[in-house]
Amino acid sequence: MRAVMYSAFGGRIEVQTVPDPAPSPSGVVVMVEATGLCRSDWHGWMGHDPDIRLPHIPGHELAGTVVACGAAVRNWKPGDKVTLPFVCGCGYCPQCARGHQQICDDQFQPGFTGWGSFAEYTAIEYADNNLVRLPETMPFTTAAALGCRFVTAFRALIDRGRLRSGEWVAVFGCGGVGLSAVMIAAAAGARVIAVDVKEESLSWARRIGATETVNAVTVGLTDSAPQGGTADTTDDGTPAAGAVEAVQELSGGGVHLSVDALGRPDTCLGSVQSLRKQGRHLQVGLLLADESRPPIPMDRVVAWELELLGCHGMQAHRYPELFSLIETGAVDPGQLLGRSITLDEAPAALAGMDSFEYDGITMILPHEEVEQVGGRHG
Repeated sequence: MRAVMYSAFGGRIEVQTVPDPAPSPSGVVVMVEATGLCRSDWHGWMGHDPDIRLPHIPGHELAGTVVACGAAVRNWKPGDKVTLPFVCGCGYCPQCARGHQQICDDQFQPGFTGWGSFAEYTAIEYADNNLVRLPETMPFTTAAALGCRFVTAFRALIDRGRLRSGEWVAVFGCGGVGLSAVMIAAAAGARVIAVDVKEESLSWARRIGATETVNAVTVGLTDSAPQGGTADTTDDGTPAAGAVEAVQELSGGGVHLSVDALGRPDTCLGSVQSLRKQGRHLQVGLLLADESRPPIPMDRVVAWELELLGCHGMQAHRYPELFSLIETGAVDPGQLLGRSITLDEAPAALAGMDSFEYDGITMILPHEEVEQVGGRHG
């Protein structure tokens, strides 16, 4: 099969021909019909994930068709159309027994603990516990768009953040996970403030439900100058209001729930500072390598009784509720799709992931030719 592969962290990425995978006794092989390009894949290529062993095939947001099953698999057969969480639980550890497969003690993660979905075929472990059957009418691209971003945003807001209708929500960063959070929060009846540095992303956020938007470049990000630095200024030299102050003003004193959907020290800090008393901060964007220990105003966390919450994906058994929302039209992940590319275009796209050049979710179609999808852009 053809697959996107790298043999050194930060090194050359190229399409290679490698042996077709075979299923383990408890696993299956899936023909990849669509797979999302995620910034987590870029982090992996940069060497920020300790589970990756070289050489490596990235990719963890996928949908496709089962083509082979291991001898112990009972719930699946060739021809089944499936997707899966990016964290697959073993089914035996204490976390899985509690229904929290997303923090399994012996988890399998395609594209991280094993070879992933930037390929024509991929092998998936623990199939009976983790595969999710697709609704008949759901396109593979929409299912792959759920990936790690949409399902993580869903569980973060609904399960971890305990979002309630009428609450103010701030979303810092309007990439794939941020736009997912905007759509889900708006569908839940929240009043959403989207924060980003690109007007195109903010326009997209408004189209899918944001009540207000804040351009962090125009107004600055923090509510005070950094230690040893100076406050952001406008073109005429006067201090800019700051994104945090803008969020606080728009929400009447701070939001109930704030999401760092990007994963940078400044967006994490801005998210925490945007909360009202007893507010909840959700860390969804990854903070890795040198940025893994961001400054947090713990004095405010204590004095204002703030909550700091993480979210590491969603369990397979939570997909039916999300599918119901999609089927009723309450949310439409397909609106988040950006451009479609082929395997041959994927190496350059992965290497450029940190430039944030494209809006929406980039979808790789492993079985299509360049001339069929080249230039398609949403």
